[in-house]
Amino acid sequence: MVPPVPVAAGGRHPGWPARLGRLRVAAGVVELRKPRLTDAAVWSRTRLADRRHLESWEPTAPGTWEERNSALSWPGQWSTLRALARRGMSLPFVITVDGRFAGQITVGNVVRGSLCSAWVGYWVASGTTSGGVATAAVALVVDHCFTLGGLHRLEATVRPENLPSLRVLEKLGFRQEGVFQRYLDVDGAWRDHLCFALTTEDVPNGLVSRLLTAGRAHID
Repeated sequence: MVPPVPVAAGGRHPGWPARLGRLRVAAGVVELRKPRLTDAAVWSRTRLADRRHLESWEPTAPGTWEERNSALSWPGQWSTLRALARRGMSLPFVITVDGRFAGQITVGNVVRGSLCSAWVGYWVASGTTSGGVATAAVALVVDHCFTLGGLHRLEATVRPENLPSLRVLEKLGFRQEGVFQRYLDVDGAWRDHLCFALTTEDVPNGLVSRLLTAGRAHID
């Protein structure tokens, strides 16, 4: 088991700020970076264009889709992500493909001590869902969390109908641990979610090495 990791000198938390590697997959070169305030326009444009692709899988929230995903709403979200990361409660990343904004992946509810656990959630733009982007992004994040991030366990919850996300987790070797009944209010109703998880013992050599060995990705 990975031991609890104390906050570093200067108030930094394990694994943050972060510099992650990059992987070449079918869709292009996948990289992860910190969210920026200047992401507002491209974030909003991507989310608004992909409403039909995203809305069915995301928690119900106040306001319309247009209001929640306007460029004006991004500064508040960015500020919250930044604050949580600085407090060691989250590791938020933007996914880019060949340098272009392609989605987000976030490690949230980071708990230290004897649990050393967190959840991981992600979304990618519709134009990159079949090119290995989400798989590469999750692999990079998991390896970071299990090394520099000092975590022992990561969970991911997915609606049973979300076949693309299920395939990502299954390809990476996440194990299904059960069903959370009526777990989240998504798309206007309380939805069941499948719970998947990994611990450090499951991937002693990391997930990126699995992708490289399987020929699903290459070091760029």
